Amino acid sequence: MSDILVSEQSAPGAGSGRPAGRLLEVEDLRVEFRTRDGVAKVINGVTYHVDAGETLAVLGESGSGKSVTAQTIMGILDTPPGFVTGGQVRFHGKDMLKMSGEERRRIRGEGIAMIFQDSLSALNPVFTVGFQVAEQFRIRRGLSRSDAKKRAIEMLDQVKIPNAKGRYSNYPHQFSGGMRQRAMIAMSLALDPEVLIADEPTTALDVTVQAQIMDLLGELQRERQMGMILITHDLGVVADVADRIAVMYAGRIVEEADVYELYGKPGHPYTLGLLNSIPRMDEKGQELRTIKGLPPNLMNIPPGCPFNPRCPMAQPVCREKVPPLLQIGASRASACHFAEELVSRD
Repeated sequence: MSDILVSEQSAPGAGSGRPAGRLLEVEDLRVEFRTRDGVAKVINGVTYHVDAGETLAVLGESGSGKSVTAQTIMGILDTPPGFVTGGQVRFHGKDMLKMSGEERRRIRGEGIAMIFQDSLSALNPVFTVGFQVAEQFRIRRGLSRSDAKKRAIEMLDQVKIPNAKGRYSNYPHQFSGGMRQRAMIAMSLALDPEVLIADEPTTALDVTVQAQIMDLLGELQRERQMGMILITHDLGVVADVADRIAVMYAGRIVEEADVYELYGKPGHPYTLGLLNSIPRMDEKGQELRTIKGLPPNLMNIPPGCPFNPRCPMAQPVCREKVPPLLQIGASRASACHFAEELVSRD
């Protein structure tokens, strides 16, 4: 079992005074990609929620469906090839999948905002960073150019970009990776959204800058009492910032739990494999642990539990029956036939 210690600062609700209230609910979401080679079942019944002031971390290997779920929530899924075939995405109880394009646009930015993982691609290279931040205030708030510029500089300063007034006229390529990510955060938070989706916000950044970006996000979240969905594959980052964790595999949630419970006693073999793959200081010189095999082909997901070809605990039932996501405790759910046995191990 993993013995990673989780910082006490990440305790749900610890000293936050956060208000109660469910902001976003994803229920039984299903998405498929229709290609010339066949139909890929990319999202297969994803269900999760995020409350005001709460951080939900969504973990999983590349291709597990984390980012596609986020794109579907935001209404920016490319169609074709992506098609939503079932489920609901409710913001304040209203299903966004049934809204008109204009209604979705009003929610984007002001209700739900997103930080993309590749800031250099997300920022327009032919406009200055300051202009791109100010544009939201001009278009969505109706401010004059001078007032929008003032607000944009305030936002750049809030995300701790040095000499924000002087950097306002710089282009994205003139910013470092960390500074571009801060600019993306400024753009995402400009309209004071209630929910922030951060899609691998520290990708390709060095460890020091990663810590700075995550500290900044945490500080801004506490100030604004936002709900945050953090999409990542970095379990070290998650340990310090998350309240709850949802683990995805082959387009499904295979485990959801409080951060302390999940790190202390994983309830799914896949989660256990992810935790055991983290390098440990007390195992210097030893071979790194890995999860054997590869994620499944989403055009041909194996019968039964999708993880069964790679699972060291697999039994005949795992190859025959898809395990449902069931509660195995007050704040834990797992999609494993042997979840209770796994969490009861010493």
